[in-house]
Amino acid sequence: MLSSELEGAIPLTEFFRSGGFSAALDTYAAAHGGTDRRAIASMWSLYYFSALAIPYIVARRADHVLPVAANDMTIALAEDGLPRALGLSGEGDWSDGRGANLLSFVMPLVSQHLAEIVAQLKTVGGIAPKLAWNNAAVYIDYAYNATQAGPAMAGDNWAARALFTCPHLPDGSKNPFHDCLRHEMDGEQTVCRRKICCLRYLLPGIPSCGELCALPAQRKQ
Repeated sequence: MLSSELEGAIPLTEFFRSGGFSAALDTYAAAHGGTDRRAIASMWSLYYFSALAIPYIVARRADHVLPVAANDMTIALAEDGLPRALGLSGEGDWSDGRGANLLSFVMPLVSQHLAEIVAQLKTVGGIAPKLAWNNAAVYIDYAYNATQAGPAMAGDNWAARALFTCPHLPDGSKNPFHDCLRHEMDGEQTVCRRKICCLRYLLPGIPSCGELCALPAQRKQ
């Protein structure tokens, strides 16, 4: 939503730097149970990254660039402390999508937003950056694959593959999503799996993410 239309909007930088994020984790823990701070922060980040990445990637696929600089965005919370909505400073701009690909799509998302939020998740929530990047990767992968108009490549049905196989982004910087997800054979079926577990199994009442889980013991839970 536009920040000007988002009820209860808090500037994102203020939220993370003034204790709002820590309070949100406490609220979530009180509402849903769970004592592992890392697991609580990881679950919170899953909601955050889905609210951020899915609309951004879907819009980008439609040749529209949403403004995602963290310094210009706001956040509103649900009663249980989870992200309810993110607020944008404007509606964004049209962009010529010719020649664009997922690696180029994620560069502003990484440099203008995710790097800072991943750092906050580590400082306040105690989760390792590699876990936070893996949490974000799941939703970028989902949104990009879901909006693939045709075959990704001849003989390859994983549209987002390059994001997880290229060690660097187009500007030469390190690709934080490299190897976060992989496709592997499980019997006769190809399944997508995370590299790092999201720790949801440490929270009461939260179902497993199934075959996507990095931990074999949790895939059938």
